[in-house]
Amino acid sequence: EEISTDPWCAIQLEGVRQRAWESGFTVVAGVSHGDPDLEAATLASLSRQPLAGLIYATIVTRRVCPPATRLPTVLLNCFVPDHSLVSVVPAELLGGYAATLRLIRAGHRRIGHIAGQAGVDPTRDRLRGYQRALAEHDILFDRDLVRPGNWEPPTGYQAIHALMALPEPPTAIFASSDMMAMGAYEALRELGMRVPHDVSVIGYDDREIAQFLRPGLTTLLLPHHE
Repeated sequence: EEISTDPWCAIQLEGVRQRAWESGFTVVAGVSHGDPDLEAATLASLSRQPLAGLIYATIVTRRVCPPATRLPTVLLNCFVPDHSLVSVVPAELLGGYAATLRLIRAGHRRIGHIAGQAGVDPTRDRLRGYQRALAEHDILFDRDLVRPGNWEPPTGYQAIHALMALPEPPTAIFASSDMMAMGAYEALRELGMRVPHDVSVIGYDDREIAQFLRPGLTTLLLPHHE
């Protein structure tokens, strides 16, 4: 596993431990922090124990090349290109679609999107879901309404200032993470705009911070524990 300080990893691991315990198994976790040499050494150490199987997990959903092993293997939050191993991955395209559809059903036609970190699968798939929802409702995709981010509040803040400076600014925002939505809230407040009266905002992840924003943030739940 790549798990380190990412909050979602602890939730995933707890789900694994709980289900394993219910089935009569215990879980031994090894952490590689993405270091191939450490990963190989960790797996070698684990393999000296009587293991029933291996769960290979990553922080960011992506393609992987897990180390060769004879153990039954399931991939968590990652996949191999030929899909030869069973993978449990989030339906990110569906998530982006659902978030955008929520805003469309609220009556919005001009919807901004604050994208996540460049070059990773969740960012790409959430954007694709956003585009699909627009297309299915005859809303023309406008590239000016998509702004880059990196999951953190400052990029949400910066994106809002850029979007609201457009000649025809959006009336709703789909932020690819709750943390960027938090930055968006602050920028909108500075601009004298109210959520949701002037601009609607939807986030993604259902982080704990979402319930403490005012108004409470509408967000998409990633079922990490399940």
